[in-house]
Amino acid sequence: MQYLFRFLMGGMIVSLFASLGDVLKPKSFAGLFGAAPSVALATLGLTVLADGKAYAALEARSMVVGAASFFAYSALCTWLMLRKKLNAAPATIGSLIVWLAAALGTWAVFLRR
Repeated sequence: MQYLFRFLMGGMIVSLFASLGDVLKPKSFAGLFGAAPSVALATLGLTVLADGKAYAALEARSMVVGAASFFAYSALCTWLMLRKKLNAAPATIGSLIVWLAAALGTWAVFLRR
């Protein structure tokens, strides 16, 4: 039953975000809106059903922390490659330290009990 629900919810949410991405300009947003938000929302829906609202709220906060950490990582990678003309491999591998620091730092501040 859970797999059927996951399939249906995931499909509906992916379709909704794909439609939203198709409407927005530039068209490169279509892929962005087609994947991550739909998977996160389907997962949260299943978490609410399986483990309750309190646990789902903790998971949602964890997703926000992960997204903020990934934003810091992406911004640094972009800056290193565009401004400092660094190749992709050293920029992305070196920036993983920033991602780890941002993830652990925000976890320590906001999520630790």
